[in-house]
Amino acid sequence: MEKRKKKKRWKIAGAAFLTAAAAAAFGAVVVVKVFTVEKTEVVGNEHYPAEKISDWLLDDEYSWNSLYVYFKYKFVEPKEMPFVDNMEVSLASPHVLKITVSEKMMLGRVYVDALGQNAYFDKDGFVVEMSSEEVEGVPKVEGLETDQIVLYEKLPIKKKSVLKDLLSLTQILKKYNMKPESIRYGGDDGFLLSYGDVSVMMGQAENLNEKVTRLAYIVPRLGGQKGTLHLESWAEYSTDITFEKAG
Repeated sequence: MEKRKKKKRWKIAGAAFLTAAAAAAFGAVVVVKVFTVEKTEVVGNEHYPAEKISDWLLDDEYSWNSLYVYFKYKFVEPKEMPFVDNMEVSLASPHVLKITVSEKMMLGRVYVDALGQNAYFDKDGFVVEMSSEEVEGVPKVEGLETDQIVLYEKLPIKKKSVLKDLLSLTQILKKYNMKPESIRYGGDDGFLLSYGDVSVMMGQAENLNEKVTRLAYIVPRLGGQKGTLHLESWAEYSTDITFEKAG
């Protein structure tokens, strides 16, 4: 009687083992055959093309498997990528990985001669990246007097009010999608912007919103002309704007 009970228990245990093994084998087949990377969708990227972002993350021999990649970046931070603040990976489907990119906010860059690099700063004036690369669409800022520039620290402009004015100007220019190629600070003459063959005298950081509103309207309508747009004297009580053509 006892032998039969033991034999029955062994049969049940064996059946359970075979069921578990079959389930594990089936699961393995599903993981291998179904969760394959056929496409990546990259969103939020401006500086890097989608292909480069994908290549950066799918960087080992198992990256053909979408489930592996998904769980890998649940527990492991992606390798640090210049100009990128964060990257998140999710499964849009068993065959499609969605990569959401958060790039670093960069309003301008200051070239550091001693280092041969550009210091990129954000809306608060903090240096978020140091690189020899010149990022398209980020204006170069010239004419500043600075102490030693350090990554992740605030731009050490000797005259504090100049940094405040510069940050106000760059944020308003970004708001109106009028980022120039360069911004030059000229002391008492204020700020000079460059848009190809057109220079814009902004003057001191007063009435900036009104000045940039007019700038955004006028510059696209200059039709390839060369010269200087004078906004430095614009005020609520004196609204004259002149365009001085280059000889």
